[in-house]
Amino acid sequence: MGVIATNKREIKLYYNSKTAIGKQTLPYVQASNKKLLAIDLSKTKVTGTQWIEIAENLKMPLADLVHQKHPDFTKNYYEKNIDLNTEDWIKVLQKHPETLKCSILNIGNHYHLLETPSDFIKYMEPDSKALNP
Repeated sequence: MGVIATNKREIKLYYNSKTAIGKQTLPYVQASNKKLLAIDLSKTKVTGTQWIEIAENLKMPLADLVHQKHPDFTKNYYEKNIDLNTEDWIKVLQKHPETLKCSILNIGNHYHLLETPSDFIKYMEPDSKALNP
């Protein structure tokens, strides 16, 4: 059992309200008839254990959640042949949430990357209720 509580009747959205994609994604998700827990990473710190659980559920390494060409990443962490460990990637996401590659959607036990705001539509039923794929 993970540390992140899941419920198929609730949507969790991990997003950053200070990014264009984050600002645009939130209204799409708010259109759902399901209960929404919106976690704005610019205001709320996600724990290291939660980041690990999110990455595991997305079946990807933490490094793939970080936009490594983002100016804040390159300014603070970029070196040729950079070799960050799990703890380092967690620190990047915690200290610089704007480097998160895209918003993350959690419905029940399912996690999805929302690379564009309209990606959420893939997980909605015709009557605006989110699917539990």
